[in-house]
Amino acid sequence: MARSRTQTGPDDETLWNMFRNGDENAFARLYQNYVQTLYHYCAHFATDRALIKDCIHDLFVELWKHRTTIGPTTSVRFYLMASIKRKLVRHLTAEQKFVSQDETLNGRRIGDTLPGADPSHENQLIAHEEDSFMNDCLHQALDKLPRRQREAVHLRYFQNMSNEEISTLMEINIQSVYNLIFGAMSNLKRYVTPESVSF
Repeated sequence: MARSRTQTGPDDETLWNMFRNGDENAFARLYQNYVQTLYHYCAHFATDRALIKDCIHDLFVELWKHRTTIGPTTSVRFYLMASIKRKLVRHLTAEQKFVSQDETLNGRRIGDTLPGADPSHENQLIAHEEDSFMNDCLHQALDKLPRRQREAVHLRYFQNMSNEEISTLMEINIQSVYNLIFGAMSNLKRYVTPESVSF
C-alpha cells in the first residue's frame, strides 16, 4: 500500500515517528490530516456528533500523553481509525446507545483472494459521477444501507482500504467482507435508479 503523503511535507509514517519523538508540529499535522477522516468514519455508526468530537479529542490527548510508549506503525490511518472505533464503541456501549446491526452471514468459504477483489463496475458506481447532484443521490442511497454495509463501503471505496484491513478493523473474516460489499452494491443498485437521479 502506498504511504499517504501530504502535498508539502513528509509522509504520515515519518510524521508519526516525529510525533513519537515529541515533535508538536508533526502531531498537529497528523491531527489536521485525520480529524475529518475520523469524524466521517465515526458518523457511519454513531449519531451523537458531540460524542464523536469528544472521542476524537480524547484520542489525540491520549496519544500525546502516551507518545513515548506508542510503537511505530506502517499505516497511521488504520491505527487511528481502529483506535477511534474502539473508543467510540466503548462509550456507546456504556451508554447503551450502540445498536448492533450485524447481519447473519452464511456464505461459502472461498479462497483468500478472489478475481475482481477490486471490482471495476461496482467501483464505478461509487465514482462515476462527480457532480454534486449525483453525489447527493449516492449519499442518500448510502444512508439507506444497514450500518455494517455502510461501514464496509466507506472503508473500501472512500478510505481505499484492502479487504484484509477491513476484515481486521471490523473484526470479521474475509468472506464476511465480500458478503457485506456485495450486499451493499446490490442495495445501491436498487436505491440509485434512473428515477432517483432524474431532473
